Amino acid sequence: MGGLASRVGLRQLVLPQPSAAAVLSLLGEPWQYATADDSDFSDLSQRLSRYFRGETVSFPDALDFGGASPFRCAVWEATCSIPYGQTRSYGWLARRMGEPRAVRAVGQALAANPLPIVVPCHRVIASDGRLGGYSGGIGMKKYLLIVEGSVSTFQVTS
Repeated sequence: MGGLASRVGLRQLVLPQPSAAAVLSLLGEPWQYATADDSDFSDLSQRLSRYFRGETVSFPDALDFGGASPFRCAVWEATCSIPYGQTRSYGWLARRMGEPRAVRAVGQALAANPLPIVVPCHRVIASDGRLGGYSGGIGMKKYLLIVEGSVSTFQVTS
């Protein structure tokens, strides 16, 4: 995993990759201008490691959604309210935001989520129980739901 932060907060995370070069490639050009300083997020990698071991972990970090549209920010913020080990539907998110017809736009916002796991878009599935999409691939989404103990039922709160 790799990540970038700004003075405002955590800005981007990359899911585990087979190599450091792959992580840097996914972080894109901004990493070339970054400096190594984990003072504000010194325990983030430890929390992520604990998360991948199946421990319930919180991510109360300040987040920097700079440059994102207000709609995307609202989707990501609403997604953060989904409790560990539970799932919600794309429709639930759209209704929570007061935009019940924006289901497809919610999915597009989640596909652009720059902070997977911290903004737990893997907890959002289709209303019929299908997994839907995931930027890290469906296998990764299923794995994250297994880690959280919610893969066996995929119960959705509509």
